[in-house]
Amino acid sequence: MQPEPIRLTQYSHGAGCGCKIAPSVLQEILHGSSESTAFPQLLVGNGHNDDAAVYDLGNGTALIATTDFFSPIVDDAFDYGRIAAANAISDVYAMGGRPLLALAVLGWPVDKLPAGLARQVLEGARATCAAAGIPLAGGHSIDAPEPFFGLAVNGNVERTRLKRNNTALEGDLLYLTKPLGVGILSTARKRGVLEPAHEGLAEAQMLQLNDSGPLLAALEGVTALTDVTGFGLLGHLLEMAGGSGLSAELHYNRIPVLEAARGYLAQRIVPDATYRNWNSYSNRVGFAKDVNVLEAFNLLPDPQTNGGLLIAVRPAAAPAVEALLRERHPAVAATPIGQLTAAGEKEVNVLP
Repeated sequence: MQPEPIRLTQYSHGAGCGCKIAPSVLQEILHGSSESTAFPQLLVGNGHNDDAAVYDLGNGTALIATTDFFSPIVDDAFDYGRIAAANAISDVYAMGGRPLLALAVLGWPVDKLPAGLARQVLEGARATCAAAGIPLAGGHSIDAPEPFFGLAVNGNVERTRLKRNNTALEGDLLYLTKPLGVGILSTARKRGVLEPAHEGLAEAQMLQLNDSGPLLAALEGVTALTDVTGFGLLGHLLEMAGGSGLSAELHYNRIPVLEAARGYLAQRIVPDATYRNWNSYSNRVGFAKDVNVLEAFNLLPDPQTNGGLLIAVRPAAAPAVEALLRERHPAVAATPIGQLTAAGEKEVNVLP
């Protein structure tokens, strides 16, 4: 009799970036922490809600350093490693940089799960690192009550091409490089209701490297860049708009969505983190009367794992950005999903 296959997602209470601490709780944890004035070379640190730390090397380039890890979002150990690695490397791409090397961060319940599965996780991560052109050069592991895995990644960037998430300008257009819905499909799998026809859809998207980040950063007129992960599109747009001293108009019907996710969305099959996200920032969001608020409430805060890049672009640069998106991201329409406006009562206004 064949033993039942091990489902990694059943060994964790969260899934992928959905296990991130809610934005409001994170702010409470970080409240009062600031960067030391003794480090003027630190261009980006924990005083900013950005994707990675950045340190000026003094020769026209800067070091990018980040770490990201999470509990299993898929059952296959090899794919879990591949996805976790792609998600961690994305933070370097989102700063406009190129990754250089990675170190593994592994927590494994050795009394519950075989060591061979952990080895498959590492092999998956090594495959993604190879695709990104970097070595998985070492790491650290601990015995933990739940499995978790990720990478610490170093990269570099030319100072003039460094992109932040809080440097957008009024009038910028907004673009997104991947559709939403990964959290919804992952929750459907975890609950055992994912339809056979939808197997592999979320994985295919989560495995895509966001390596168009450095190409976007090289285009004049791209003012801000970030990746959409555990706080959902709304959360990361709020960081961009609020951090830039602006508000944003988001056109709901233009947002790319994985069509397979819509059926589960109608059944309210959404991650618990969706509600945590929404409760953290709902007072900063307004909805026009023609928007399907119930659907938007469940979709816009949907936690994404290795989600797409959110890009702020000067209108004059739109043709160049759209040409790059058509070439590198054909799965989404190369059209803006919103724009940044002068600061108003709400930081994000959702329009039809």
